[in-house]
Amino acid sequence: MAKINVLEKEITIYSQNEEDYICLTDIARYKDPNRTDYII
Repeated sequence: MAKINVLEKEITIYSQNEEDYICLTDIARYKDPNRTDYII
């Protein structure tokens, strides 16, 4: 797992079968840290 910083927030990147995926939950935490399920 790798991590990048976007707008001063840490976002996790997963790699599987030579494909990269970003963690949507990490991005949703930027908008509402307590209720990420509303955004996703």
